[in-house]
Order: sequence, then C-alpha cells, then structure tokens
Amino acid sequence: MTQYEVIVVGAGPAGIAAATAAARSGCRVLLLDENPAPGGQVWRAGLPMPQAQVDGEAAKIRALDRLRASGASFLFGYSVYDAPAPGVLRAIRESGEAADRPNRGEPHVTSLGYEKLILATGARERFLPFPGWTLPGVFGPGGLQALVKGGFDVRGKRIAVVGSGPLLLAVAAHVRAYGATVVCVAEQAPLARMLPFAAALWSRPGKILQAMRYQAALRATPFHLGCWPVAALAEQGSDKLTGVRLTDGTRTWTQDCDLLACGFHLVPNTELASLLGCALEDGLVKVDQQQRTSLAHVSCAGEPTGISGLDAALVQGEIAGLASAGMPTGSLQGRRAAERKFAKRLAAAFELRPDLLSLAQPDTLVCRCEDVAFAALENRSGWTDAKLQTRCGMGPCQGRICGAATEALFGWKQTSVRPPLIPVPVSALLYPGFQPVSLKESE
Repeated sequence: MTQYEVIVVGAGPAGIAAATAAARSGCRVLLLDENPAPGGQVWRAGLPMPQAQVDGEAAKIRALDRLRASGASFLFGYSVYDAPAPGVLRAIRESGEAADRPNRGEPHVTSLGYEKLILATGARERFLPFPGWTLPGVFGPGGLQALVKGGFDVRGKRIAVVGSGPLLLAVAAHVRAYGATVVCVAEQAPLARMLPFAAALWSRPGKILQAMRYQAALRATPFHLGCWPVAALAEQGSDKLTGVRLTDGTRTWTQDCDLLACGFHLVPNTELASLLGCALEDGLVKVDQQQRTSLAHVSCAGEPTGISGLDAALVQGEIAGLASAGMPTGSLQGRRAAERKFAKRLAAAFELRPDLLSLAQPDTLVCRCEDVAFAALENRSGWTDAKLQTRCGMGPCQGRICGAATEALFGWKQTSVRPPLIPVPVSALLYPGFQPVSLKESE
C-alpha cells in the first residue's frame, strides 16, 4: 500500500486547487480521478476548442500549469470503490493499461493510505422522468457536452436544450461552436425568480462577462423562461427522435429537433463521503470554514458541499488543501463567504416547479437500468421497499439516476451507502481485506 500525507479524490477544479495548494505547502499529495486526465466535467480534455470557446480556457490552463509545477502525484483512470479501514482507500482501474500488472487482461486494484483526505467528487445531472426521456437521442446537457468534447459530431444537427440551471446556456453555446444548430433553450424557472438572480450578478463582473459571451453566441436562438418539456417525440413505429413537446403552462407546442439535451440542474456526489461516515445536512456534506467534515482527517470541497459553480470550487479547494497542510486560510474566507451566498441564490433561482413532478405517466420508466415504471413505484412506502419489490436503484448506476428522481417525486431518501460504490468485477471483491456488509448490518 502506497502512503500519502494527502489524497485528493476528484480532479475537477476543486480537486486541482486542493492538490496544488497542499503540494505547494510541502505535503506528499496524490490526486486521484476516474478520468484519464484532470479537468472534471468543467475542464474536460477533448477535441481542440473552436475559436469562439478559447477565451474560457485561460483559467483552466493556469490551474493545470500550477498543478504540474506543484509536485503532486497523479493517478488517473482509477475509481474509488471501498474504504476498508480508517486512512485507507481502495481503487480499481478496469481499462487493462496498468504497466505494473503482469496480466493486462485483469482489472488493477490498488490500496492507498492517507493521513488527510480531501473529497472533491463533484456533482451529476438530475434527470426527471417524462414520456420519451429514454429515447435514443435524448441526453443530459452535460453528457452531450462531454460526448462532443470527445469527438461526437453534431455538425448540422438541430439540438433543443431544455431543463434547468446555468449549464443549459453553457452547453448550448458549446455545441453551437462545434457546428450544431441550437433550435431553442427552454428554462423551467420563471422570470419572477430569474430577475432577482440576474440583478445579484452586478456585483460579480466575471459572471456578467460570461453571460454576455453566451448571449452573443446564442443571439439567434429562441430562449424561453418558465418553459419545460412534456414529452420527447419519435417517429411512429420507431424510436428515432423527432422533437420535444414544450409548455409554458398556458400553451403547448412541438419543437422539431434531432437531439434533445435535457437535465434539471445538478445533485452532489456524496456517496464516498457517506461511506466514510461524514455528516450530511440537507443532502450536502457538512463542512466548517476550513472545509473540514465531521471527520477531522477528511475535508470536502466543491459541489458536494453545495452546488455553486467554478469560482466556489476553486476557493474551497484551495482552502481545503491549505488547511490539510496546516497552513492559514484567513485571506480566502471572504471569497468563500461570498460564494456560499451565491450558492443560496442559485438554489432559489433554479428551484424545481411542482409541474415537473407530474409529468411521468404510469408506463414512464423511472429506473431505466432495471426498467421500473412509475406505476410500480407510486404505492411503495420508501426507497428500501421500492428496491426490495421492484429492483429500482439496483442496476449499474446504483441509484445515481433514479435516486434523485424518486427523491424529487416521492421524497425518498437513500437509506444506506455501502461498498462497492461502483459495479466491480468479482476479482475486486476477492482483494485481501474486502469486507462485504452483512444483511444484519445493512438493516
């Protein structure tokens, strides 16, 4: 087992900032991520950026340069799936490319020891079920953006971007820069909530400049506030997407499109924090001013502590890295407080409207991994009952998609998090020291 003073899990902006700060303060640091390169979703590596998007790369380039110069070590392509003992993580790489393994056809499992741990596990998209949401051609906005960065060709495609959250505009501008035609952007939040949010941005010139860039990129694109999807439509007798039915509560119309990017803001990735025993509050990892969790040796930064964007992730990551190295963070606390206020405004502005919770029909799939329809869930008493009776949440995503949906629809909370955190081969469960949870413990 390799031992480090500080391990940072997650190489998005928060993790990069944390690893850089801790390493520059003299700690032996490991930055760990399941992706093949640092950046996370926001700074994901991919195809060369079109000229229209290059301006937004400056912060990424500076952060990555500082990270490389910091002396931190990196372990990419590995996913944490267990924390078998205090101060120990277990991670797996399934791509078969690890040079230190005799049989490259086997997954590679490694144990990592730490004195301090920083969780920067980010967030994922929230999906709410509606008729047609599982059709081929329906993506999450962030998922579509990742595919485009990876080479998915959208030139000439008509794309509708709908749902909720600041990500909609960013994705719309991104796919347009790669040659797509954005036929509309539809945000479910009403004008009455968006106006106070927009007014509050006057104290944040950087975000105003970013909004202006998006507006310029999308100047010919229809933008609808207080508008949400009712159904995704396909050709009769096939599953080919042809359009999306939209409504503003007064009228309903069909928007033709080849691809639909639909997601309803973000939910934090708190599974590893829960497995470790960190306290959660309102679904978020609870931290103090130094980004420490309820466990003194574990810190958390970025979206798991509150959905608040890039600037918050950077300052929280830096604080977590400095505090883990025993360095002062007082000069950063003002920025941290300002970003926490922004997070509250963001949550209020993009709060889900009740109409979205009545879109699913009896035959609409809620758990797409196990093909569980809404009708099979609406009379269940909770998350555990639904799992036992329908297998909802027991597929490959382990409830990461349907869990957020059922929480919104029924108010269900996940009752437990246990290893393995992700689906792994049986060989990973045979790794020395793996401790499966007994049925008695899980109850």
